[in-house]
Amino acid sequence: METRGIIKAFPKVKRHRPHEGKDAPPVKKPPSQPITGNIFQGVCIHIVPAGIGNARCDIFKQQIVQNGGQVEAAYSPRCTHVVVDESVDRERASRLLKMETFPPAVQLVKCTWLSSCISEKKLLSTEDYRLHPCDRPQDSPAEEPKQSFVSRIPVLDEMQPPDHKSALEDPADVLPETQEEPLEEDTVSQNDLEALISGVKPDSAASPHTQNLSEKAKVLGKWVCAQSSQAKSQNHNKHLTDKLEQLAKAYTHTGDKWRALSYSKAINALKSHPKSISSYEEACKIPGIGKSMADKIMEIMESGHLRKLDNLGESVSVLETFTNIWGVGAKTAQLWYQQGFRTLEDIRTKATLTHTLRIGLKHYDDFLDRMPRSEAAAIEKTVREAAHSVNPELLVVACGSYRRGKPTCGDVDVLITHPDGHSHKGIFSKVLQILHQSGFLTDDLVSHEENGEQKKYMGVCVLPGPGQRHRRLDVIVVPHDEFACALLYFTGSAHFNRSMRALAKTKAMSLSEHSLNSGVVRERSVKVVPGLALSTPTERAVFEHLGIPYREPHERDW
Repeated sequence: METRGIIKAFPKVKRHRPHEGKDAPPVKKPPSQPITGNIFQGVCIHIVPAGIGNARCDIFKQQIVQNGGQVEAAYSPRCTHVVVDESVDRERASRLLKMETFPPAVQLVKCTWLSSCISEKKLLSTEDYRLHPCDRPQDSPAEEPKQSFVSRIPVLDEMQPPDHKSALEDPADVLPETQEEPLEEDTVSQNDLEALISGVKPDSAASPHTQNLSEKAKVLGKWVCAQSSQAKSQNHNKHLTDKLEQLAKAYTHTGDKWRALSYSKAINALKSHPKSISSYEEACKIPGIGKSMADKIMEIMESGHLRKLDNLGESVSVLETFTNIWGVGAKTAQLWYQQGFRTLEDIRTKATLTHTLRIGLKHYDDFLDRMPRSEAAAIEKTVREAAHSVNPELLVVACGSYRRGKPTCGDVDVLITHPDGHSHKGIFSKVLQILHQSGFLTDDLVSHEENGEQKKYMGVCVLPGPGQRHRRLDVIVVPHDEFACALLYFTGSAHFNRSMRALAKTKAMSLSEHSLNSGVVRERSVKVVPGLALSTPTERAVFEHLGIPYREPHERDW
């Protein structure tokens, strides 16, 4: 079953694709080739066909064998070289080969290396064509950012990480935006064939430096964190995303967070696509859209509907109501549903509630109502005034959707630090005491949570005056050397943050709300060496270390 007891699965409709099924032509083994040269003497090569295409792969293999080399159909310890298409970066190569790391003796190279060797009739150095391991020093380190005061970070009119649940539950490292690999065309241009057979060097191999620049731009182009959210085009596929968003929400409420994340990536990809999807093949070529998702897209295109939505039933709407209570996750909501609870009144009168859940239920309507920016600004001002009454040099910044410039906010996250690096100590309890005594803070959800040197308060506040609603407020006191990374993390968006963490992972780095570390060593995605913290006096320094353009807070609203 695809879902967990809530959504019934439907039989998968098998779509006809070229060269699939019982009528597919038999795979022909290449005939043995006479050896006419010794360019690849002592070399054993595995070619990854993704992007290169089968026809071009066959030409490459023929040339390798004819020139004294060996070809392996799959990667093995005998391989001295692994060849990939120009469009493949090291991260995608790892996924295609299902390998986290590569033995140091194996050369992972672009296919232009093969073209150049064949055309120049000699075994060339791989230096200009190699995908260097991200944990080797060959990767040019980012320039050390110029030192500047964090107090110069613009904080006015600048904003919310994911909501309280996703902020706490999202894993630190998530796969980047591409998921399943798109279908590859078994085609090759006549020029490429003639170039390989005749030995004429293809134009694409003429300038490795130019290629590297092009490849860098191509790699950056796939990362959400390298783009401005303001560049998002009009949603030309709203008829598709509306249906998929309903299913994504259902997966979220049933606790299937990975499938919900998969749908979220696909929805973002469709929203960013510059035109309406017109075919299955077009959908498959979009990063973030796999074959299964393309099937659902075609179902919506052909019928205007998604059959899975017919089977959501009462349970999903009830689970959504329950998970809208602050502090309630999918497991608790499902447990209540299994116990026969169906309404908020059932929860109030029959469920066993913790102190936190009672507060969430008490302010249910207020928490669901998004506040205008003016109200969020007034909340920030109240916290700032309390902090400055303790120490006027403290830096106080509201993050989240407020800092990203959104017209409404779900809650307010306020960061506090001090530029001297030590005067932030001891102010946490003093600021909260002032806010409690003034009546601004009405309920405590988590009165004191320590995360390393960061201290966090989660509670409920209300502005003075009639008709004011109770709002969610987090106050986080951080040391100054962690301020930039914390500011970046709590500003969000969740999708933007995941992209930055995933990009850092490809560079043997790790990014958190505390620091950006380099020299990180992972085994099977598990961090075994934490690395060393880089200097990040400003948010801009984090972007510079990662080698991507700086994005203002309002450009991170993915």
